[in-house]
This record gives sequence, C-alpha cells and structure tokens, in this order.
Amino acid sequence: MNYKNITVAGSGVLGSQIAYQTAFKGFNVFIYDINDEALEQAKKRINKLKVRYQEDLQATEEELNTAYNRISFSSDLSTAVAEADLVIEAIPEVVKIKTEFYNELGALAPKKTIFATNSSTLLPSQFAEATGRPEKFLALHFANEIWTNNTAEIMKHPGTDQAVFDEVIAFAKAIGMVALPLHKEQPGYILNSLLVPLLDAAELLLSNEVADVETIDKTWMIATGAPKGPFAILDVVGITTSYNIVNAKAEATGDPQFKKLAQLLKTSYIDKGKLGTATGEGFYKYPNPSFEKPDFLKN
Repeated sequence: MNYKNITVAGSGVLGSQIAYQTAFKGFNVFIYDINDEALEQAKKRINKLKVRYQEDLQATEEELNTAYNRISFSSDLSTAVAEADLVIEAIPEVVKIKTEFYNELGALAPKKTIFATNSSTLLPSQFAEATGRPEKFLALHFANEIWTNNTAEIMKHPGTDQAVFDEVIAFAKAIGMVALPLHKEQPGYILNSLLVPLLDAAELLLSNEVADVETIDKTWMIATGAPKGPFAILDVVGITTSYNIVNAKAEATGDPQFKKLAQLLKTSYIDKGKLGTATGEGFYKYPNPSFEKPDFLKN
C-alpha cells in the first residue's frame, strides 16, 4: 500500500472527520466540495474536531496543527484529484448525485486512482460502471466520530480487484481504524444492517405518536445499558442524512408511514435548522442534552 495523497469528496460531518483523521495519521489530504461556502463550513468543522482530539486522544497542539496543515481545500474537482492515490466519496445519499459525480470523477482522476464510496445504504455495484474503472472501486464505510468509534468496513463488489481490496484494508489500518472486511455486498454493511432498523423503528414510533423522543431513548438505554438512545445517535449522524434515507425508502416503497416520517423530519427539523449536534439542536439541544443529565434514567 503506497498511498500518500488522499482526496475526500464531500466535506459534511463524516467527510470532514475522514479528512482530518487521515491527515492526523500522516497522509496528504485534499478536501473537495461543490463551492467555497461548503469548504468554509468544513474548515469550521475541522477546527471543532481539534478540541475533541485533545479531549479524547490527548493530542498536542503541535500534532493538531500539523494535521490541519496537511489538508488542502478546493471546489475544483480536477485540482483536488490531480495527485490522488485514493478518492473517498462522502457526498449525499442520492443515487443521481453519486452517479453524476462518478461520471465526472472517472474522466478527471489519474488512471492509478482508487475510488471508494462511504455510502451508508447504497451498494458499490450501483455505481461501478459509472466510475469507468469498476475493478478499482469498492466501499469504505466509517462510523461517526471515527477517531474513537474507529471501525472501517471495507466491502467489495463482484468486479473489485482483490489487490485493491487488500490495499484499502491496509489503508484503513494505517489511519487507525479497525478494518472489517466484507466479502459480499450487503446493503448497510454490518453496522447499518444492525443500526438502521433500530433508528427506523424509533423514528416511526415518534412519527406515529406512540411516544416522545425522550421516552423512546430512555426505554432503549435502561433496557439495554446503551450509553445513547436512537435519537441521540440520530443527532450525531445528522438529521439530513436520516431524511435522505427515509425519503428514499418512501419513494421506493410508497409506504405511507415513511412518507409521513420524511415530512416530519423536513418540516419539524430540517426546515427549522435543527440538523443535530452540528447545529447545536436536533432532537435534543446541545451542549448538555437532557439524556446526559444524571436523573434522565430515573422516574
């Protein structure tokens, strides 16, 4: 594995984390996003990450600044991928957007460049042909807050070259992840095959007015010993990501429950700027959300 230059396409919550973690572990990183405004938001996100790295990893000021200085930013895709050994795509969970992106990326990136999607719910085989290099394409999926929740699920599609699969496993380890290889395509990988049904069930309980956010989370936390309930997890994931997943299910299945839930997420949260921990409010208000209070799990 001779990767030196990594491009992260998409600078949202997880894209920014992937970029900073990769730079923190010594790689040169280019962050690409569609405009300068998005890139400015990425810089703010990464500066906030520095605080978490100090708290959680006891990183020094010098380490944090050295990592940041390894990152370049561009809204021009050809510039961002000109030297890339690996491009990690972390753009919205929308098939049309991803397909158009891979058509463009395939035409611009050097022949050596490996492409990896961080898609949470879509399969690499859906985009393999659009890349123009299906043998050099696979999935590389991270959990949110990757500096501590350091899983990396590496999933091949039937056309992925085994050597590429092995290289990306080695890369995942090089950036401090526990590499989790998947030898067969699975929607949602391992993590989201387990997690998404939980989150869907919680959101449907809310949308169908069975119980409120705190009661649902409290039930899960007390009964399982989990440190966070599903809505606290959703605030970290980001409500926009949840909406995109739910809306795709509504469109694919026509299920009125998912249509109702998608509308709730849009009107009650997204339209009001309540996007989760990134904006200071989602299902809970931050800092100091109610689920962290000592009496939350008491009567």
